[in-house]
Order: sequence, then C-alpha cells, then structure tokens
Amino acid sequence: MYGTQSKRDLSFEIQSQMTILRPSIHARRANIVVKFQDLYGFTVEGNVDDVNILNEVREKVRQQGKVWWSLEANKAKKKSTVPDSYYRDLTIAVEGKVTPATKQIDHDLPRTFPGHPWLDTPDGHAALRRVLVVYSFRDSDVGYCQGLNYVAALLLLVMKTEEEAFWMLAVLLENVLVNDCYTNNLSGCHVEQRVFKGLLAKECPRVSAHLEALEFDVSLVATEWFLCLFSKSLPSETTMRVWDVLFYEGAKVLFNVALAMFKMKELELLTMHHIGDVLNIIHNTTHHLFDPDELLTVAFDKISFMTTTNISRQRKKQEPAVMAELGQRLRRLNTTNMDVNTRLP
Repeated sequence: MYGTQSKRDLSFEIQSQMTILRPSIHARRANIVVKFQDLYGFTVEGNVDDVNILNEVREKVRQQGKVWWSLEANKAKKKSTVPDSYYRDLTIAVEGKVTPATKQIDHDLPRTFPGHPWLDTPDGHAALRRVLVVYSFRDSDVGYCQGLNYVAALLLLVMKTEEEAFWMLAVLLENVLVNDCYTNNLSGCHVEQRVFKGLLAKECPRVSAHLEALEFDVSLVATEWFLCLFSKSLPSETTMRVWDVLFYEGAKVLFNVALAMFKMKELELLTMHHIGDVLNIIHNTTHHLFDPDELLTVAFDKISFMTTTNISRQRKKQEPAVMAELGQRLRRLNTTNMDVNTRLP
C-alpha cells in the first residue's frame, strides 16, 4: 500500500524475511502446539529450542504470510463488538475536530522518523494522523501521549492497511501493555520505571550502585524505551524482533530487553564517572544493535526468568508510592497556579 521504497530503505522486507525468535528458544523448553495453532492457524509439534522445529515454524509463517502483525485472534476479538466499518466511520466522524490531543499530534507528525521516504511526506503524515486521532477518540483516557507516534508509525510501515495498523495499536494498548502507561499523568509508566530500577539493582547490582553514586537516573533512558517500545532507540529490524517477543509473552519482555542494555555494557559502564559518558554509551549501544540475536540472547539467557505474576506483584508494590508522588506534584502545581492568579492585577 505504501510502496516498496520505504520498506526497502528500512530493510524490513517483512513479508518474507522476518524471523521469529522467542525467549524460550534460548532459555527454556516450551511446547508451542496450542500457541501457534491459536495465532497462526497451524500446528507444529515439538519444542521451540529445537532448530528443526524453529525452521518449520519460520517456513510455515512465510508461506501463509501470518506473523505477529496478523494476530487474527486478537484482531477478531477487537472487531467482534463493533461494525466492520468502525474505523472508517470513526475517521469520518472525527474529521476536523480539534482537541488538545489533535494539537499535540499535529506538532509531533514532522518529528516522527524525519526524512523517511514515505512517513515524512504529506501522505505519510495524513495516514499517521488519522490512526492517532481516531485512537484518541476511541480511548479518551489515553487520548494521545508522545511516544505513540513512533509506535503507530512503525505499525503503518508493517501492516497491510491503515486500518490494520489502527487495530494493532488497539491490541497493544488494550491487551498487551499495562493499564495507565499512556494516560495523562503517565502513572503506569512511572510504576514501570520503579519496577525496572528494582530489577536493575537485582540483576546488575554493581552497575545499579555505580549509577546511583553518579546520581544517574535510569529513567532518563528507560522511559523512552517503555513508551516507544524501543522503536525510537533500536534499529528497525531489531525492534521488530523485540515486538515479536512482546506480542508472544506480554509487557514483561520490556524489562528483559531494558535490563539487557545495561548487562551488555556492564564493564564499560563501571568505568564511567560522568553522566554524559553513561548516556553516550547507552545511546551508542542501542542505535547500533543491528544483531537482534545478540540482544535477545542476553535478555533471556543472562537475565533471570521473570513471570507475569511476579512483575504484577512488583507493580502493585510500587503503585502507592507513585500515586502519592503524583498527588504531591498535582498539589504543588495547583498551589503555584493559585499564587500566580492572586498576583495578577
């Protein structure tokens, strides 16, 4: 739909060359019969750490053209309660309407993958705007949050149609990721950052202690990772592989990948004595991670196995502190606004 140039420039060649790497390949044996039957419509007997089975999965996925962005079960679930014309009707209904969300979207459009041969064009901007604006009306609690522009843009490049990109954005925000990550106060994202700091102290204690001594807050880099789902930080091919695992195992995967960034550069980070040098190492690492196997091997071989239940427990533990902190910020803001208003003539 969007031409071959944009896909070629980003080296996607998605339909025929995307490989599927699951954490279980390296870390544990897991039977995939039911999972792949549900998602891709065929059955593969065996375990995913068997190279022959993995090749069989790849070949069957290529033949049928069904990879994670064609998750029929999730899309069918999302669309089952609305008419087939839902996206088209909502697009027409919201056309011309102006909200704080639409204003921010318009501001972010030219900053989303600038220079891309399709996204950075009037047609590309129009398609991205429609997806983001329509979703902002679909879910008023989320509206629009910076970071979603990169996620939606990558979905537009991968999905067959604009409507499918919209539905996969809905699947991500409503089925895969945790609640409140993209709400106005970003409470869910703040919770994720606190959980991540705790996991970093456990998995990379020396790095965590060293960065704390430097007064380096890991959320300086990790917030963007979690909000953009690494789409702004990693090369596109590597991001696709991370999303592959994200759709398969859920939001806990984001912690594995984020921890892997620090694990991979542990020794180098320990020699740094300035915050700027730490930032340079992390940015250089993420922007040049062209080998997804290297990243995911560290993420699931070198990092302790985490269950969704354990992560949920850690989130609930951090929620009270986050909500109290956000409440204090709101009270300070209101007090400041009141002081300003009383001084006005």
